[in-house]
Amino acid sequence: MRNVLLAGAVSCFGLLTATAQSKPEWNQVFEKINQEVLTNSKAYSSLGDAITKIGHRLTGSENGKKAEQYAFDLLKSYGYENVRFQPFEVESWSRNTIQVSIGPDAQSLAPVKSVSLAHAPVKSDVSGELVEIGNGLEADYLAAPGKVKGKIALVYLGILPGSPEGSKNLHRSEKTALATKYGAKGIIIINTAANGVLLTGTASVTGKLIPIPAVCIGKEDGLALREKLKTGKLSTRIQLTNFSGMIKARNVIATIPGKTKPNEKIVVGGHLDSWDLATGAIDNGIGSFSVLDMARTFKALNLQPERTIEFVMFMGEEEGLLGSKSYVREALKDKSIDKIRFMLNYDMTNDPKGYSATTDASKSLFQAIGTIAQSIDTSFKNTFRAGAGLHSDHQPFMLHGVPTGGAGGGSLPNNAGPCYHADCDNFSLVDEKGMKNTVRFNTMLVYGLADATTIEAKRLSDTETKELMLKSNLKEPLQIAGEWRWRE
Repeated sequence: MRNVLLAGAVSCFGLLTATAQSKPEWNQVFEKINQEVLTNSKAYSSLGDAITKIGHRLTGSENGKKAEQYAFDLLKSYGYENVRFQPFEVESWSRNTIQVSIGPDAQSLAPVKSVSLAHAPVKSDVSGELVEIGNGLEADYLAAPGKVKGKIALVYLGILPGSPEGSKNLHRSEKTALATKYGAKGIIIINTAANGVLLTGTASVTGKLIPIPAVCIGKEDGLALREKLKTGKLSTRIQLTNFSGMIKARNVIATIPGKTKPNEKIVVGGHLDSWDLATGAIDNGIGSFSVLDMARTFKALNLQPERTIEFVMFMGEEEGLLGSKSYVREALKDKSIDKIRFMLNYDMTNDPKGYSATTDASKSLFQAIGTIAQSIDTSFKNTFRAGAGLHSDHQPFMLHGVPTGGAGGGSLPNNAGPCYHADCDNFSLVDEKGMKNTVRFNTMLVYGLADATTIEAKRLSDTETKELMLKSNLKEPLQIAGEWRWRE
């Protein structure tokens, strides 16, 4: 009984804390947001229209430019007068030709279905012995010193069954960096999705050209090669041509000035760009066009919270977080980063059931907002998850101490997971209801965060940021990427 009473007391305390964080007028504002989105949301239809008119949204391509202009014009049509482009230079990359051939010897090579990973060299023609190197983690190389030097590494994109307990996976770019570090002439990455689906994406931790060819092959082909290597050697030839060159790209920014605290800013972003194998409907159409509809909702209801809100469509995320890095670089240069109180990021967000943040300092405020959202629609479970991660546009902000967060507890629609960065990422996977849920519950989050009397999550000092990265086990991937800037 004592434990039950104690649990009840804690629960009541949590509810009281959440209530204290909210404002009475939020109930009415959130009801209006809910009704507006359910009735008039344009997230699904505008994404479908953009895909029909543009197709993929690869940064640096003509399609990428069209996507930038489409988002700019859409925000203008919603009533934003102060929409602007934030230009930046980017080393654009796109694939041309590829042939990967594998066989028992150099005279018996057969083609294997494959796709180039960015930013593979402009031209490659390398031959050598194929060697299996497990998950492609540092432990795999250390367990077989010199095994991969001068050869072509075959690694699994995920963590193989039977791997040592606690094996922590790395991004494909980090696996490529390790293969390069240990002397591989090339790397072939086996996709984790079944049925021959090929994955693209960057194999560069810097967003610049890598020194070795990096390609992806299907899961079935890759696992078959692993079996063949158990009984004999395999020869491999990788032939690639690609394009690389400096071009200009543009983030798209729309601003709502704060009513009483215009110098405090909430950044709400999602990456507009996509890879070129398909249309990028899931990655990241559902996220970026949900953010655009959040912006529409604010204008439709003439909402103006206490703090300034910047809605940002980032370009270049897929090629190394280039747009968000440019935004943060400019903010550091003009000191405006000191104004950013929070960054909310929406990357492949769908049908969320709660909220998330880098640390639990945001929990009471986020759950106060979520309590109201849940009272409007009980399908929203008001979950909260705290944790730091990498490889999306929140990362440059987080590495400079800015609190980050967004939606939580959702799931991709229509079994879209295997189509991540693949040729099947198209509009047929998108769920209109899931997008509406992203928009309505997160428009409430944006408003509540921007309108809160206080935001308990503060910008971390450089030392505190380092401690968070260490606690979150992010030192190794940041070191591999060359972004660990702290001395021991």
